[in-house]
Amino acid sequence: MDPKGVIMTQPQVVVVQPQIRQWQTDLCDCFSDCGVCLCGAFCFQCLGCQVAADMGECCLCGPSMAMRSVYRTKYGIPGSLLNDFMIVFLCPHLSLCQLKRDINRRRELGIF
Repeated sequence: MDPKGVIMTQPQVVVVQPQIRQWQTDLCDCFSDCGVCLCGAFCFQCLGCQVAADMGECCLCGPSMAMRSVYRTKYGIPGSLLNDFMIVFLCPHLSLCQLKRDINRRRELGIF
């Protein structure tokens, strides 16, 4: 028998579990980054422009539902358009601060 034609191991199936990604911080976790919290509270439009610049978008897009949805989709964060709309509509400052904190954390981790 030819040793080159003998199979020594069996093929194996590797199942990769999909990784569920989440926001790096909670919506109301403002005090984990006081600089972002203060900027969001006192200069909402400036923070919106920072977020838009981070994402390579127009300055006017920063504090919008579309920006949150694009970001959430890009990083596989679960949610829906309705959920994005409700969060941005009811809690615009918290939403924008969460988005900026998430960008900062992902940048620190090297995944932004």
